[in-house]
Amino acid sequence: MRLLRMLAISALILGAWQALVTVLAVPAYILPPPSRIATALFAQAGFLATNAAVTGAEIVLGLVAGTALGMITALSASLFPAAGRVMLPLMVASQALPVFAIAPLLVIWLGFGMASKIVMATLIIFFPVASAFLDGLRRTDPGLLDLAAISRAGRFDTLALVRFPSALPGLASGLRVAAAVAPIGAVVGEWVGASAGLGFVMLQANARVQTDVLFAALFLLALMALVIRAVVDGLTRRMVPWIEETET
Repeated sequence: MRLLRMLAISALILGAWQALVTVLAVPAYILPPPSRIATALFAQAGFLATNAAVTGAEIVLGLVAGTALGMITALSASLFPAAGRVMLPLMVASQALPVFAIAPLLVIWLGFGMASKIVMATLIIFFPVASAFLDGLRRTDPGLLDLAAISRAGRFDTLALVRFPSALPGLASGLRVAAAVAPIGAVVGEWVGASAGLGFVMLQANARVQTDVLFAALFLLALMALVIRAVVDGLTRRMVPWIEETET
């Protein structure tokens, strides 16, 4: 039912878009109709698919690296409070810097290949995972911590057997946010400097006033983000099956 509802809403939006552009006679270079975007998708399917694969690889690798780095940071901050007091300001400072200011430096340091885009995606994904997971680790039920203390559990045992399982819902929330913002880092990196990827396609299409190709690339990017979010949702539901989600 959710899929049918989504398809119906999408069809309604596309139909209204097509009718609006046709009735108002909007030039295609300003706002192409969905039919023209679909034509561009099929006409340049191979070219768009190749570049979408590059961006997809950058997003997935950045998501994996950012998740691992965020989890390690949160676990270290929870296990060593003194280190956590140093890490937290650094985490906040890393997000205060504009992504467009960091991307050119990464391109200079790492080149025009995938490495700079993966690092960019990692930096953006790192913060929501680390902050949500650390918050979950710090909000462990005090009764469980008292029970671990009575059982004479060590710091590492308490972290592994009590804090970590209790923080899984927080980690799941951070992963869902990270999945939504994951494409931003890769695309911004491609805008600054790249030889392939959907961001590169957008820049080239914009320079040539190929608005239909630009929208086609945007459509593929949005579709990719939805697929990644669906996969992450499925994984998090398996990770914390005891949490019931309320369907809206």
